[in-house]
Amino acid sequence: MRTPKKSAIRPTSAPAYRPADDEIWPRVTRELADDLAVDALTRDRAGKAPFDEVARLQEAGLPALLTAPGPSGRGADWRTACGVIREIAAADGSIGELLAHHCVLSWTSRFLGPAAGPFDLDTRTAEEHWLLAGAVEPPRVDSSPAGLTLTPAGGGAYILDGRRAFASGVTVADRFVVGARCTETGDLLVVLVDPAHPAVFTDAGAERVGQRLAGAGTVTFDQVPVGAEQVLGALPQDEHAVAPYSTLAPLALRLLLVQVGLGIAEGALAEARDISRATQAAAPPAEGARGRAAFAADFADGFAADFAATGTSGRPGRSGLPGHSGLPGHSGLPGLSGPGFPSPGLVGFSGGGPGDDPYLLLAYGELATAAHAAAAVVERATDALAHGLVEERGLDVEDLADIAVLVAAAETVTNRAAVDITTRILELVDPATAARPHAGGQGFDRFWRNVRALTAPVSPDHRLRDIGDHYLNGTHARLTLLA
Repeated sequence: MRTPKKSAIRPTSAPAYRPADDEIWPRVTRELADDLAVDALTRDRAGKAPFDEVARLQEAGLPALLTAPGPSGRGADWRTACGVIREIAAADGSIGELLAHHCVLSWTSRFLGPAAGPFDLDTRTAEEHWLLAGAVEPPRVDSSPAGLTLTPAGGGAYILDGRRAFASGVTVADRFVVGARCTETGDLLVVLVDPAHPAVFTDAGAERVGQRLAGAGTVTFDQVPVGAEQVLGALPQDEHAVAPYSTLAPLALRLLLVQVGLGIAEGALAEARDISRATQAAAPPAEGARGRAAFAADFADGFAADFAATGTSGRPGRSGLPGHSGLPGHSGLPGLSGPGFPSPGLVGFSGGGPGDDPYLLLAYGELATAAHAAAAVVERATDALAHGLVEERGLDVEDLADIAVLVAAAETVTNRAAVDITTRILELVDPATAARPHAGGQGFDRFWRNVRALTAPVSPDHRLRDIGDHYLNGTHARLTLLA
């Protein structure tokens, strides 16, 4: 059943204006992330529309901050925006996605460039503290519903019709930024629509597996009048006529969603670490003794196996000596040498305190390394896209191809790492209750569900083929408006 959008409760007074480079913003972001993390599980379980969460965002001033940078320090540069969204996503992935879409949409006037109308979206968004939702790119051919149309009504005005699914903010947005095809020219026009208009209907849809609080749903526009001043700009029907800079829009959205996925993985890993620390600190001494005894037994088994296989005390290491790796911190003892096995002087043979379980340390080492590796790839893509956004009209096809490949690499590496991390943390906490919050567990399944909701629509094979084609054949990325 379609119902008109209902306005969310907003703070009565907007926060005092502060430039984006003000030192207060890191503290504001951190405090908001901490606030969202406190009741993240409860809110995810309830699965309600994110009115309360948006009120918190508005009170903190993040929608105004996460707009394209402008005069007097208004808005945030690309690196700052990525950092803010990633930190919020670590506390609540759904709200990170909500902010990611808002941030990219605020750049719409910049991406349209000379084709943009007189309406300065980023300035107005910052001044009015709007939260933006919608989608500029046309829907895929096989998607349902098919998309939106604009029928000329004279004097530069149009009538907007159609139904379109959006990934976030359907019930809480202050303005929709949507792309629709002109029925006469076939050009893609980008327009601004007030969700409070009586001819705009929203449907939150069925409950999602993950990202439940992002506000995804479907919007129906039933002959909504669009004035000439609401037309933000136009993109030509022929994608080959699109400027390279305009095609940064879908790359920017993809990279911000990668930041969200990385933030979710980092948040899950940090929360699992806290649980493991608390669990081991509370364990009785007998547990520690039993763990060390099991470790010693494993060591003896490994020694016997190595001795039987080699007839020596171990395999030659880098130094050429049997059983010695030649690397600092490696014992060279059979069964303990090699990747992932610290010195027995550090693990299992001394201290006896929390965190001595070698298998737990190995698991966290692998997951932390995966997170660090993904972060490094993401940072490189972030720097490249930040440079492209500064170049604006000076961006050429070669630059765009390099940026597209880096974004695809960040997407592939991070998506795989995030799925692996959020899956394996269920093994690091109590597996009997971790994924069953109603049974008293910590609800760690929400991290996995959120990551899967983000990564499921993305085909890693397609991304890898694009990367391989560029690396092997020097092929340029196809100019496209599709994310």
